[in-house]
Amino acid sequence: MKVIAAYMLALLGGNTAPSAGDIKKILGSVGAEVEDERIELLLSQVKGKDITELIASGREKLASVPSGGGGAPVAVSASGGGGAAAAPAAAEAKKEEKVEEKEESDDVRMLSFDSR
Repeated sequence: MKVIAAYMLALLGGNTAPSAGDIKKILGSVGAEVEDERIELLLSQVKGKDITELIASGREKLASVPSGGGGAPVAVSASGGGGAAAAPAAAEAKKEEKVEEKEESDDVRMLSFDSR
């Protein structure tokens, strides 16, 4: 994964065709071990291919992979909307806020009794 991440960082930095040296430089800058075989494998697999198409085909493959857990399956949006997962998280955040507010109000009451 670190080799892929370094390759993607090079692309994001404007390098349209990162070389093995570019990837080694990125990995070396963060102290990561460099594995020449993996770099060469990645470069041979992406040579002449459009990165946008590679990412799109990867998303399709990931959509068919089971993600574990025992609950009902959750649809993942390719646009990154996160609608199904956002609702329970928002409800939980509201619940936590209410608990915190109540605790604060109890503290204020205790302080007001102490000052009398």
